Amino acid sequence: MADSIEDIEIQLLLDAVYRHYHYDFRHYARASIKRRLLQARTQWGYDSISEMQSAVLHDETILPRLLNFLTVQVSEMFRDPSYFRALREKVVPHLRTYPSLKVWVAGCSHGEELYSLAILFAEEGLAERTIFYATDINPTALKAAQAGVYPLESIRLFTENHRLSGGHTSLSDYYTANYDRAVFDKSLRERTVFSDHSLVTDAAFGEMHLISCRNVLIYFDRELQDRVVGLFGDALVRGGFLGVGSKENLRFSAHAHLFSEFVREEKIYRKASR
Repeated sequence: MADSIEDIEIQLLLDAVYRHYHYDFRHYARASIKRRLLQARTQWGYDSISEMQSAVLHDETILPRLLNFLTVQVSEMFRDPSYFRALREKVVPHLRTYPSLKVWVAGCSHGEELYSLAILFAEEGLAERTIFYATDINPTALKAAQAGVYPLESIRLFTENHRLSGGHTSLSDYYTANYDRAVFDKSLRERTVFSDHSLVTDAAFGEMHLISCRNVLIYFDRELQDRVVGLFGDALVRGGFLGVGSKENLRFSAHAHLFSEFVREEKIYRKASR
C-alpha cells in the first residue's frame, strides 16, 4: 500500500530536520511523531506539513518550538513512588559499597527525576560521593531542569509521592515557596552535570553505576530501542543498575542478554557482573 501524501511529508520533514539541524527523530515511534506534528501544524496555522517544513528550514527560531512538540516534557517528582522505594531499599545497599558513584538521568526533561534522585541520595547519605549527569536533547528543557522551579500547585502531589517512596525527611526541607512557585535548593544540583545529549546519535557516558531512563523508550521504534539499550550496556559498570518505565522492558531487545531482572515489578535491571 502506497504511503499517504501526509506520511511522505512527515518523512521529508524529519529528514530535513536531521540534515539541517542534526536532530534525529527518524526512528521515533511514527504514530506518536505524526500526532505531535499534526498538533503543531494545527496550532501554528499551516495548511500542510510541507508548508511547516519550509518554515522550520528557513526560520531557526521555530526549531525550539518544534522540539517542544517532539520531545515529551510531562513528569512529576517521585513519579511511581514504588520505583523509588525499590531503589532506596534494594539498589542503594549495593551502591553504598562504592567509594564514588555516577548516576545518569537520560532524557531528564524539566528535571523532576533528577531532583527526586538527588533528594533520595541525600536522605541515604550518598549525595557527597555522587555525580549526577542530567541529559536531554531539548535545550529549553535542560534550562528548566537547571533552574529547578516548579508550579506550587504541583507540590502536594510531589510531597505525597515522596512520602510513599519512603522519604525520611519532609520535601519542604528542599525548596522555598515563592509566590506561585517552588524553587528547589541549589545544593541539590551542585554535583550535577547538565548536558545536551542525544540517545539517537551520541556516544555513551562511561562508568555509570545507575542509569534512570523512564518513559523514553516507548517513544522509539524497535531499532532505536536496541541502540539505546546497547548504549546503556556500554555505559554501566559491571553490576550497575538500569531503571526504565513501567510500560517498558528489555525482553525483546537485542541486548537483553547484558542484563538480568533485579526488581521485576519496578523494571529495574542489573548489568551482568562478568
